[in-house]
Amino acid sequence: MTTAEALSVIPAAVLRNLSDKLYEKRKNAALELEGIVKHLTSAGDHDKITAVISLLSQEYTYSPQAHNRKGGLIGLAAVTVGLTSDAAQHLKQIVPPVLHSFSHQDSRVRYYACEALYNIAKVVRGDFIVFFNQIFDALCKLAADSDANVQSAAHLLDRLVKDIVTESEQFSIEEFIPLLRERMNVLNPHVRQFLVGWITVLDSVPDIDMLGFLPDFLDGLFNMLSDSSHEIRQQADSALSEFLQEIKNSPSVDYGRMAEILVQRAGSQDEFTRLTSITWINEFVKLGGDQLVPYYADILGAILPCISDKEEKIRVVSRETNDELRAIEADPAEGFDVGAILSVARRQLSSEWEATRIESLHWMWTLLNGHRSEVLVFLNDVFDTLLRALSDPSDEVVLLVLEVHACIAEDPQHFRQLVVFLVHSFQHDHSLLEKRGALIIRRLCVLLNAERVYRELSTILEGESDLDFASVMVQALNLILLTSPELSDLREDLKQSLIKDSGRDLLLSLYASWCHSPMAMISLCLLAQSYQHASSVIQSLVEEDINVKFLVQLHKLIHLLETPTFAYLRLQLLEPGRYIWLLKALYGLLMLLPQQSAAFKILRTRLKTVPSYSFKEEKVARTSSGIPFFNGGGGLQISEDGNPSESSHDMHNGINFSSRLKHFKQIQQQHRLHLKSETQSRFSSASSMKEL
Repeated sequence: MTTAEALSVIPAAVLRNLSDKLYEKRKNAALELEGIVKHLTSAGDHDKITAVISLLSQEYTYSPQAHNRKGGLIGLAAVTVGLTSDAAQHLKQIVPPVLHSFSHQDSRVRYYACEALYNIAKVVRGDFIVFFNQIFDALCKLAADSDANVQSAAHLLDRLVKDIVTESEQFSIEEFIPLLRERMNVLNPHVRQFLVGWITVLDSVPDIDMLGFLPDFLDGLFNMLSDSSHEIRQQADSALSEFLQEIKNSPSVDYGRMAEILVQRAGSQDEFTRLTSITWINEFVKLGGDQLVPYYADILGAILPCISDKEEKIRVVSRETNDELRAIEADPAEGFDVGAILSVARRQLSSEWEATRIESLHWMWTLLNGHRSEVLVFLNDVFDTLLRALSDPSDEVVLLVLEVHACIAEDPQHFRQLVVFLVHSFQHDHSLLEKRGALIIRRLCVLLNAERVYRELSTILEGESDLDFASVMVQALNLILLTSPELSDLREDLKQSLIKDSGRDLLLSLYASWCHSPMAMISLCLLAQSYQHASSVIQSLVEEDINVKFLVQLHKLIHLLETPTFAYLRLQLLEPGRYIWLLKALYGLLMLLPQQSAAFKILRTRLKTVPSYSFKEEKVARTSSGIPFFNGGGGLQISEDGNPSESSHDMHNGINFSSRLKHFKQIQQQHRLHLKSETQSRFSSASSMKEL
């Protein structure tokens, strides 16, 4: 049918009134047009109907004149009403012009387009579904329309379309999801409400499996949780809660794809988004099973920072999730990536938050205990990080780091590597030795056997080329040895060094490195009850040795002699005739101290208490000042009770004290030459600067 023939079907007055500026005239013209189409439908003359629709589309709805467009829209709706049950076959002609009018610049045209499509939809119902994606796209844009009337009309149309979709069997969720996914990132609040509304409606339809497509729009829903509008946040949260409940009740869920989204959202700046994502992750860890194994590392990377979150609810859920995850016994053969999880733990060990660092170390310890061989493959990747963590400001972190180190050091080669690295760290970071040295050494002694640790440290320090560091390190180790409760067994072994092989071997293993510090050596000899050798060491000291550092160390030793550690030594003073070399050693120390110092007064007071007569009835003479004086000699012997007593022999229990003293003197000579060289170097440098 031609346009001319279509014009012959519709009276000119009707066509004229369709484009009138008055709504009533357009409405009356539409009613007349409806009657004409009904007559043509009854006659089965669909060719003429097609011509009428074509005329309305081309001459009216696509017209640049707004009134013509309005008339065309109301006319197309009237034609659809006239067609009634036969309208479906003409929808491809009727609907596109109406959809095109949704983007017209005139708000009244957009309004009448909504009205026209509403009336068309009421007539065709389910046949309307073939245009659903185009209609949804149009409605999505209209939801954000600047005109309130258009928004209202679009809302009414939206409700009708939802009703049609929920009762239709022709709706294709597969074709719709890509469009929904594309729209989910829109920020307009009206559009967001529109989208959440549709998701909720479609999820309520039993025949539509929205849960199966949840990964496609889950990120968009989480994005809405941080919207500035409370209503949108509430709607998004409600939709997410409903989906989570469905997940709990569903036997088949794609946890993997959603886990990736949740991990990203757990790092959101928005508190509510973080809480919701962590809550979801918590449920996933409980429900996901084998599906989640490949995602454990990513999940852990999301949980660990949240353990230190400022919001308590997030911290609680994160800790619970972390515990659940760590309790799962996963097999690397099933996709459990030990290396990836270890990498996450290593990275989070650098976190600014203490709680996160602590949990990272718990994970390392767990992995070492459950998958030791796999972890050791990646040891080089984590070892430096673990060593740096020894400088952590938190004592709890440092103690856990040491537990991890101790777990690694169960193997001899790793034990050696640990101690070497530890000495290296102390050497290059003196503050670490000062602030944490005692804590680190004491804890390692508990975890790895004190004698083993001290023997290894001594072996390393024996050949240390940096003499200043060796001296400082030995002094630190000596102080820990004398004062730490954890090393009481080691002290007991050393006390038996003159009568037991185990004590002798321990003394000899420490001796060479202890030569780097005169005061440490004297302390070791007193602890080992090698009093004659202690006296010999004191007698070997020369002028250069008696400096401020030496006197400070001596001051500390005098105070330590008054502690429970040396109670046995003080009791031995009750038998001065038997322990002549002990008294000689103590008098030697007294002679080295400045008379006005507190240490001098402490030691002199102690020596004054030595009895004139020992309990063995050995007479001791006294000077006029009250200080005991011994007329006779006497050797150190092994008494009937097995305790050492003094002997003048250089060899005792296989220990050649003469050669040991010679070695001590050689090492001290090296220290003196080193000190002299440094002094000359500083003087030379100062002179050069003065000349400049």
